Amino acid sequence: MTTIAGIGFTAPWLLLALLALPLLWLLLRAVPPAPRTRLFPAVTLLLGLRDDDSLSDRTPWWLLLLRLMAVAAAIVGLAGPVLNPTATPTGRGPLLVVLDGSWAGAPDWDRTREEIDHLLAEAGRADRPVAVLRLTAPQPPQFQSAASWRRQIIGEAPQAWQPTPEQLARARTQIDTLEGGFDSLWFSDGLTYEGRDDLLATLRQRGRLTVYEHATPRLALRPVVYVDGAMEITVVLSSPQAASDDGRGATGPGAGEDQTVTVLAKGPDPGGTMRTLGSVTVDFADPDSTSADGSEATARLSLPAELRARIRLFELQGQTSAGAVSLADDGLRRREVALISAQSGNEGLALLSPLHYLRKALAPTADFLEGGLSDLLPANPDVIVLADTARLPPDQEAAVVDWATEGGLLLRFAGPRLAASDTARTDEEPLLPVRLRIGGRSIGGAMSWGEPKTLAPFAEDSPFFGLNIPPDVTVSSQVVAQPDPSLAERVIAELSDGTPLVTRKPLGNGQIVLFHVTANAEWSSLPLSGLFVQMMERLAISSGAKPAEAVDLEGTTWAPLQVLDGFGDLFDADALPGVAGPDLIAATAGPELQPGLYQNGDRRIARNVMRTGDQLTPAQWPLGVPVNGYGATPERPLGGLLISLALLLLALDVIAALLLSGLLPRQPQTSASKMRNMISLLLLTTSVWVISPGHETRSHAQGNAIAIEEVTPSPPSDPAADALAAERAAELTLAHVLTGDPQVDQLARDGLQGLSNTLRFRTSVEPAPPAAVDLEHDELAFYPLLYWPVTANQAMPSGAAYDRLNTYLRTGGMILFDTRDADLTRAGASSPAGRRLQQLALRLDVPPLEPLPADHVLTRAFYLLQDFPGRHNRGAVWVEAAPADAQQVEGIPFRNLNDGVTPVVIGGNDWAAAWAVDDNGRPLLPVGRGYAGERQRELAYRFGVNLVMHVLTGNYKSDQVHVPALLDRLGQ
Repeated sequence: MTTIAGIGFTAPWLLLALLALPLLWLLLRAVPPAPRTRLFPAVTLLLGLRDDDSLSDRTPWWLLLLRLMAVAAAIVGLAGPVLNPTATPTGRGPLLVVLDGSWAGAPDWDRTREEIDHLLAEAGRADRPVAVLRLTAPQPPQFQSAASWRRQIIGEAPQAWQPTPEQLARARTQIDTLEGGFDSLWFSDGLTYEGRDDLLATLRQRGRLTVYEHATPRLALRPVVYVDGAMEITVVLSSPQAASDDGRGATGPGAGEDQTVTVLAKGPDPGGTMRTLGSVTVDFADPDSTSADGSEATARLSLPAELRARIRLFELQGQTSAGAVSLADDGLRRREVALISAQSGNEGLALLSPLHYLRKALAPTADFLEGGLSDLLPANPDVIVLADTARLPPDQEAAVVDWATEGGLLLRFAGPRLAASDTARTDEEPLLPVRLRIGGRSIGGAMSWGEPKTLAPFAEDSPFFGLNIPPDVTVSSQVVAQPDPSLAERVIAELSDGTPLVTRKPLGNGQIVLFHVTANAEWSSLPLSGLFVQMMERLAISSGAKPAEAVDLEGTTWAPLQVLDGFGDLFDADALPGVAGPDLIAATAGPELQPGLYQNGDRRIARNVMRTGDQLTPAQWPLGVPVNGYGATPERPLGGLLISLALLLLALDVIAALLLSGLLPRQPQTSASKMRNMISLLLLTTSVWVISPGHETRSHAQGNAIAIEEVTPSPPSDPAADALAAERAAELTLAHVLTGDPQVDQLARDGLQGLSNTLRFRTSVEPAPPAAVDLEHDELAFYPLLYWPVTANQAMPSGAAYDRLNTYLRTGGMILFDTRDADLTRAGASSPAGRRLQQLALRLDVPPLEPLPADHVLTRAFYLLQDFPGRHNRGAVWVEAAPADAQQVEGIPFRNLNDGVTPVVIGGNDWAAAWAVDDNGRPLLPVGRGYAGERQRELAYRFGVNLVMHVLTGNYKSDQVHVPALLDRLGQ
């Protein structure tokens, strides 16, 4: 593209035709040949007559100017003028677009895609082949047309990790396989990482390199730790001295007056709904909480143990990236442990000295509960420890069994009382993992010939596998398990002679663990060693208030439960493989180790983007590499506008030429009447462009004016269609779009029937039976809400169908797009249905969208909602974006968004499947499991009711008159 006077031209050589305008001027004003003289006697009859109208022998100057302007406008329009052309380096040949594609670029991802789209459009105009290389998921570069990549770049999303050295090495290998030279555009996320310099050198060897980088500093959260009774929260900043020296719109701490960020602690309430449980402000301007170089700031948050135990994650308010999220695990939550020891056979229970060593081992990381067992069970402790307790009263035993079945851990220690009792001698007891022999076993005491026994190495299937056994840990006495077929699978630690030391069995969702020695040093030296503390940690009795170390997890494998995407959203990780314990702590995050929550037995460890001690280092680029910022003004093609102007000028030229040649009726007229006729003729000429094909026009003269009428042929009347239209107009009807897939269409119909039933039972709305809509033939105005299930193979609507859809959206209708893929991926990101939705929406007048905010009227149109599940419950819901100037008034729980109904709602939660009922009104498909699943289905119905109420009533629930009632419902 060539830029002239700030305007770009895609075909600048056409501008050479402007040089011919002077010659055209001369040709147009040339004098016509002189008339020949002939004698004709009858001409004398014309002498003395006056000719009121005279014709010029030259073309008037203003008509010449009009024609030249028309020709010039056509030439410039055909040259492809573009206002605000993209300022990209000029060049020819292949172009490689390199994307960091990490979490650090997530907050500006939309702007990054816009910038890439502008540059790809410029490359397309220059006929440059383009390839895209994503460093967080490198694939061999494929040079294709720029138009092809513009369609594909829409589905790209950042990853939750930075490019790893292995990925960068693979990217360099892939670049080395490319033949010839090429230019490169590197879209940096603003942070440096290991191996980047080698890739930079490789790209510079192949051609010119230009870097695009946003100037906003990056923020991230380190893992939150529990220190001295409070949670210590550290926020890391990539650029303490604001963004950059070129002033490219830096924002965030260090770039303006406000140098504070807010950290939110989130977790489920008793009903399971995620809420903000606490918040704290981190101030980078406070020297007491900020490091010397200003790169990190710390704040402390203190919450009651009950709330602290519910925290699932911390996040930076207003930041949408995986680095701005810190997941909580067992290391944050101090477990509640009830320590109980028997004073005598059937007497009351109390905390006595046999638990002294357990107290010392667990005091730094656990909260102790004191009192009798009957008093402690209602508090629902995480762990109950019974030291040398032979038997519990029947009512207490039944209560402990119920508690353990719900997920509790009962930890028992042997002793003289247990050894001397007849507990579990003949039959297995529910609160003991194995049957026991009477009397116990003395190995190295004064009355024994043998030596104290040491511990055997832990088996691979033991939770203690990988722990180092000190040689001075010995056992002199123990209770012995009786041989049973199930004994081998319940032994998790044994002595060197093969006798069980620790046994375990599951009980419902909980487990029963027995140490066959005492909890003090009477029978063994185990309680005196550090191994005892490590074994408690492996059993998840203590939560590591101190961060776990790689050596502590040696020999363990951790299964991912949930992982983060680049935007900081959690999703299930069912298909991901397990991770070795040491790698979980020490290895670099990547596709094999994705940030998220990992589990081993009852223990959970969060692997966050940032580790303790990690820093954010801003990217530095060598001299000679140009670095551009974002924020370019969008391009605006001017070719169509100039061509239209040329056609309009030519129309005026036709009218003027007809008037000057006398071919139009000429009557003595005033100047005003001439002007009226000129305007009328202009309307007559230009009406050809306005009236659509298939219509007829007729004109008739009224005085000195010409009126234009549009005549549309009337289609023949269809009585059945008229009756159906009258029926649809008389009653509220929900409709779904036919996709061509009979199974999907039937499920959509059953889903809307279930929603209609719910509206009829719970509200004053009484819908008619749902209708199926064929976009190519049916009128849409009768239906306030269209449910559109998107399928991967759905046919694209025709132009006429798109016209009807856009008219429907502009006149107050709502379309609920459902990709039904929230169980697979983010709606609209990379699933086949999501890609089809992108294609379907290209020709729709869809406004800017945003994830449904917490104060949107859909959250309170009829029910108060915070989640909007269908058959799936983790997909995002997108609605029309709120105005940029929408603000929340103090004392009002929501912003003033009373500006109409969002025309589209987009999600992937498969709402129709959750709504669907059979002819008897019973649910067709299962949702979730048990009560939680039925609760999810109920929330899906409530979301459907809110949708219909939003369509019918608009944003009336945003009116301040509803504030007192809403505040009362919200408990504020």
